[in-house]
Amino acid sequence: MHQRIRIKPALFAILAVSSCAGSLGETGSSSPASGKNPFKDVAFFLNPSYTANVEATAKKHPDEADTIRKVAKIPTAVWLDSIKAVDKLPDWLDAAKKQQDASGKPTLTVVVVYDLPNRDCSAQSSAGELKVAENGEARYMNEFIDPITAQFKAHPDQPIVVVLEPDSLGNLATNMALPLCQEAKPVYKNGIVYAIKKFALPNVSVYLDAAHSGWLGWDDNRAKIAKIFKSVLHDAGGPSMIRGFALNTANYTHLSNRDGAVLEPTNPCPNELTYAKTLGKTLEMYGFKNHGYIIDTSRNGKGSIRAAWGSWCNVHGAGLGERPRAEPEPGIDAYFWIKPPGDSDGVSDPSQPRYDPMCGGPDAAKGAPQAGVWFESYFMDLVHNARPPL
Repeated sequence: MHQRIRIKPALFAILAVSSCAGSLGETGSSSPASGKNPFKDVAFFLNPSYTANVEATAKKHPDEADTIRKVAKIPTAVWLDSIKAVDKLPDWLDAAKKQQDASGKPTLTVVVVYDLPNRDCSAQSSAGELKVAENGEARYMNEFIDPITAQFKAHPDQPIVVVLEPDSLGNLATNMALPLCQEAKPVYKNGIVYAIKKFALPNVSVYLDAAHSGWLGWDDNRAKIAKIFKSVLHDAGGPSMIRGFALNTANYTHLSNRDGAVLEPTNPCPNELTYAKTLGKTLEMYGFKNHGYIIDTSRNGKGSIRAAWGSWCNVHGAGLGERPRAEPEPGIDAYFWIKPPGDSDGVSDPSQPRYDPMCGGPDAAKGAPQAGVWFESYFMDLVHNARPPL
């Protein structure tokens, strides 16, 4: 099974609260940079592998099977988190093409590209296969990005969205005290620039990961990430090379409640919609205008579930969130289930490999398998806690 991205706590700065007045539409972010919103006027790919996991669970819970099966009809992203995983991409895109041919409507596939060397350099459970010190940069470009590009080119009549390298640039903004992140800095930048250039195709829209409000919501952290984005996009050909930014990937931050104001009173962005708006204002000061945002709503339906905002692993009490759809709010291209709900964030047993202390912490569900493995009891909790209900 694929590993999945886990957001971890950053090295937060304590900063003055700034104003978050206004709406997304007022920032100019309602008209994204590179053409039409790719989530609009399309069908969404339903991953047969994910549907099979949901169906297997439904059969084990006959009293709730009808409710569970509703999840099988909700689209999720597919994750490329290793070189070997790229072998699955042709089958996914071929399956999307069959769905497109059957419906007569363009069918969008959302692909998470996630295998940088020293990946997720401040966590354990989502650490990747490539190492900077072991020719990781060249392998990432030649063995990972190039084959993905070839498949995108081989399916020119299918719309594709890329969520590019969750966690990566956020770590460069806040976690540079860690040796693995220091080592990764130039390689992260070079790898992402390379991917952006390669994915500059007529059928592909790229969203660069911008973490979430509980990581980069502070004034200082937003300024740091804006400078990093500016540097990366300068080398890649300019801000118009990407469609926009992905927020809350595999995380739990609610769209609109004020849990964050309780957990971290100094953070001016207590939720993801406020973060999208405020990040847009910050990015405008660095030359980014009219970009769109997608927000992962797969597990953020229920608020007030964490004692600490930095808790990211299989957070107990979480619920399925808003269903994927285009243009739910001004400036938001889509809500989408980027994290397939039910896939574990990481193993909870400290004796197992790849254990991260966050996965055994007080906010984490018990009995979790390795990252990416189907976690049935957790999936059932997500179903029970769904907001809005299924």
